[in-house]
Amino acid sequence: MYEANPSSKSKGALSMGIPGELAGLHTAWLRYGRLPWKSLFQPSISLARDGFAVVPCLANAIKKSGDAILADPGLREVLAPNGKLLQTNDVCYNPALAHTLEVIATEGAHAFYNGSIGEKFIKDVRSAGGIATMDDLEKYEVKVTKAMAVEAMGYTILGMPPPSSGIVGMSLVLNILGSYKSLEGVKGLLGLHRFIEALKHMFAARMNLGDPAFVNVNEYVSEMLSPSFAQKLQQKIVDNTTFEPSYYLARWSQLRDHGTSHLCVVDADRNAVSLTSTVNWFFGAKVLSPSTGVVLNNEMDDFCIPTEVTPDHLPPAPTNFIEPGKRPLSSMTPIIVLKDNQLAGVVGASGGLNIIPAVLQVFLNHFILEMDPLKAVQHPRLFHKLIPNEVLYENFTASDGERFELAEDAKLFLEGRGHAMHGFANGAVTQFVVHNIQEPFMSLHRRIKNNIIHGMLIAVSDPRKDGSPAGV
Repeated sequence: MYEANPSSKSKGALSMGIPGELAGLHTAWLRYGRLPWKSLFQPSISLARDGFAVVPCLANAIKKSGDAILADPGLREVLAPNGKLLQTNDVCYNPALAHTLEVIATEGAHAFYNGSIGEKFIKDVRSAGGIATMDDLEKYEVKVTKAMAVEAMGYTILGMPPPSSGIVGMSLVLNILGSYKSLEGVKGLLGLHRFIEALKHMFAARMNLGDPAFVNVNEYVSEMLSPSFAQKLQQKIVDNTTFEPSYYLARWSQLRDHGTSHLCVVDADRNAVSLTSTVNWFFGAKVLSPSTGVVLNNEMDDFCIPTEVTPDHLPPAPTNFIEPGKRPLSSMTPIIVLKDNQLAGVVGASGGLNIIPAVLQVFLNHFILEMDPLKAVQHPRLFHKLIPNEVLYENFTASDGERFELAEDAKLFLEGRGHAMHGFANGAVTQFVVHNIQEPFMSLHRRIKNNIIHGMLIAVSDPRKDGSPAGV
């Protein structure tokens, strides 16, 4: 499908995977929802019909994708009315989406998967060159699985099993760092070097993962969750140097997945949700269905294909090859953190391949290095993708003027160990809710009900993206 035109795997209607978010949310509502289905749509309907002010981060995304937006009739109508790209403080309207949401609010999710909205959507997809059918929508199946629970550094962490590589990769890094004799081993400048080395080992291993409904990944998952395997990798970390990618046993090309959206929720009963969703790139496939107002995702780009030419000159991972009904490997890392079987926090991020390192750093900063929640999120971050063999460090100013930059002594220390250092703009945006269960028993903020501690809640939305939701 992509051999003749490789770019169609990442842009255009052929890059769309069958949308599953609505079906997933509907399934979650059927199991746990308390409010009427219809009422859940009203805020989004109002935003789409009445409009919302474009914030700087959205304006920047529109500018970066300007040519693609102007080239697509649907995107142009919403994001460039009158032929001019929306800018900060302009108002964005999507009346077609408002109508779509009204119908789904009244008729239910089947309006999309087996009804009038789906028919309009598929017609637009096929007009844009896609091959999806109503049969594809009707056959979409939500798979409900138990959260994967891992024990690391004194905490229980709940997350997504494969085809997400997030919690498995996070577990491996934390177990490597936890293999040092004390937590002092992960602190300071040497701790940064060890963290980077652990990331490199993790990224070498994660490309063995894929959709467990199609490939047997049990051996690789067990290995990546194994403390003894982590200890063997920790023994390969040398404190005064780094190595070329082959040292970490890189076998497959890295998946170059892209952005997402994330939210964390904790309610009055201390029920928690960590939710990551995505259309993959900014504005997905760069196509918007005019009749429904829905942006097409480009999730097919998260699969590997045998003929793919990769910049790292490694072969694509067979476990992630395209098959009908298969879900692609992802970096999503929505997690819920427990301490002594009580909620301790909720973390997640957007940012494609940088999600796992970002969530790891927020977790380590707060729960291990004891930074307060805001500082844990604000602290400048490091990233590594194994190939290219370089450390990316934050070096940019956010739209509100806040500066993010790795300290000079840290850069010099890492350079002294052979790391190639490159500054770049924000690589991931995190959301973080901390449940303080350490308050004294008589505190007004801490009480126990049905054996559940109700402590103080502290929420932090990453200042790298205005410190607030992007659509309100």
